[in-house]
Amino acid sequence: MSSNLRSDGAVSGEKFKSKIGGQAVIEGVMMRGIDKASMANRMPDGTIDLEEWEIKGGKNLPWYRKTPFIRGIFSFVTSMIDGYKCISRSADKQMTEDDDEEMTRFEIWLNDKLGDKLMPVISGIAMILGVVLAMLLFMWAPSALIKLIDTYIISIDPIVKNIVEGLLKIAIFIGYTAATALMNDMKRLYEYHGAEHKTIACYEHEEELTPENVKRFTRFHPRCGTSFIFLVLFISIFINTIFRVSWESVLLRVLVKVALLPVVTGIAYELIRLAGRYDNIATRIISAPGLWIQRITTREPAEDEIECAIAALKAVIPENKEDDQW
Repeated sequence: MSSNLRSDGAVSGEKFKSKIGGQAVIEGVMMRGIDKASMANRMPDGTIDLEEWEIKGGKNLPWYRKTPFIRGIFSFVTSMIDGYKCISRSADKQMTEDDDEEMTRFEIWLNDKLGDKLMPVISGIAMILGVVLAMLLFMWAPSALIKLIDTYIISIDPIVKNIVEGLLKIAIFIGYTAATALMNDMKRLYEYHGAEHKTIACYEHEEELTPENVKRFTRFHPRCGTSFIFLVLFISIFINTIFRVSWESVLLRVLVKVALLPVVTGIAYELIRLAGRYDNIATRIISAPGLWIQRITTREPAEDEIECAIAALKAVIPENKEDDQW
């Protein structure tokens, strides 16, 4: 194979840049193409369950999904919602008859009241709690800590406070991902994450999608969600400094940062698109931190995990390959 690996771990020499992206789920991979999405899961009996569905709008996206900076906001929200739904569905598929236990009165009441809507409601609550936890970890806690130090220990220049706060958020993010990587279930998830990246890399090199071919490619990809999150955290340092977000009240600061989040995500999305489309010094600098963090959030996958990623990817490859060009 003629492809090479750069020193940062990214693949070079792709035949084309694909728009297809994906996400690791419980015992499987979800892939999102131009007009179709799919999810392939390794079932408890060893078989692969493949689920496919059409993407609303497909190639005919509304203007706000195509306008630079604005499109990033909607893409982020859509990806987060779809991701939670797929993780919930993939977890359900791992349930077997042996996992069934006698329902409590509360569970029976919930099932009677909500029926088929029970899991969507639970998933929605879990997503809300996840957003609240993220706000506490990455918005409230760093601001509260810096303000506490500034008030009771040493006075800090506002610009320095913004920089330290941003670095603290990045440290929390890296520490959180490193901690989750120690969990057995997350190790498996990160292996599927690696399978997703390697399979897309193989596809972009126009190699036949076989486990043997996929194994030879890198598990790091510049368009990864990990890289996107890092860019959001990094860009927020500059945005909070430019807009001079007040330090007088931690709650007010958090609310203003939430209001500025669409600006931050819009810029981060455009940068991640550039990194995914072009390969030069500037895009390598943009991609470098995210690719480094992917050493934590991805692992080398086993063959059975790669098979799931291949099944999911094949299901969303468009008939006209030109539709999939960046």
